[in-house]
Amino acid sequence: MEDLSVYNYKDIIYSCFQLDESLSEHCLPRHALVFVYSGEIQINDSGTEHTIHAGEYVFLKRDNKVKIHKHTLGEAPYKAISVRFDRKFLREYFRTIDKKIMPKNAKRFDEAIIKMEKSPYVESLFTSLFPFTDRGIIPSEEFVEMKMKEALNYVLKADDRFYPTLFDFNDPWKIDIMQFMEQNFMQDMSIEEFAFYTGRSLASFKRDFAEVCDLSPQKWLIKKRLEKAHAMIQEGKKKINDIYLEVGFKNRSHFSIAYKKQYGRSPALSVN
Repeated sequence: MEDLSVYNYKDIIYSCFQLDESLSEHCLPRHALVFVYSGEIQINDSGTEHTIHAGEYVFLKRDNKVKIHKHTLGEAPYKAISVRFDRKFLREYFRTIDKKIMPKNAKRFDEAIIKMEKSPYVESLFTSLFPFTDRGIIPSEEFVEMKMKEALNYVLKADDRFYPTLFDFNDPWKIDIMQFMEQNFMQDMSIEEFAFYTGRSLASFKRDFAEVCDLSPQKWLIKKRLEKAHAMIQEGKKKINDIYLEVGFKNRSHFSIAYKKQYGRSPALSVN
């Protein structure tokens, strides 16, 4: 995408693009607080659609299987700033807080997507970050650290349930590989991400996968995506340009080459 800009200052990330297209992310490995300056974010969480409009804030929980589309809206470009909280930062912050102030009976959020209330406090936080959306203006590490703590303070004050949600340091449980792969093979995820979300290192993921399947994880993934795409093409209800993206391929050329290799003809010639 020619007009894409993504500036990453530690875990404060600015994203902007001008074209009438979208970017996607899946299964975020870190919690994130996101402010949409212009454009729009659409999030699918297990079939439930959420729309985050310009001027709104949203908290995204880590380790959830969500599909996120960031796109322009009319003539407005997509612009957003996100503050992401990794476990190391949260652990260090947790050591510094007075445990007596922590709510006693608060339960974790079940939701993966939490819309945040607008407030002057959080608006001033993100406003102070916009001067650094120019790559030529780089904030100091101290400034970034301070802003991340401000963002975290805002989140914790917004709802007591954020305490047990953010300060849960348990590692992901090791879950059934094939069940997870069958449920998520159309997600645009790397093999490394599949390993992470099943609670394994890449090496142990490949080893465990080999015990239940003769194919490598990558070959299995391509085969499943092509089978799904083939079935959708035969149904004739969707365009090929929509199908290859929906089943998890990143570009049509790669999809067409793989499809022809498996079925002996191009996707266009498979249309009934």
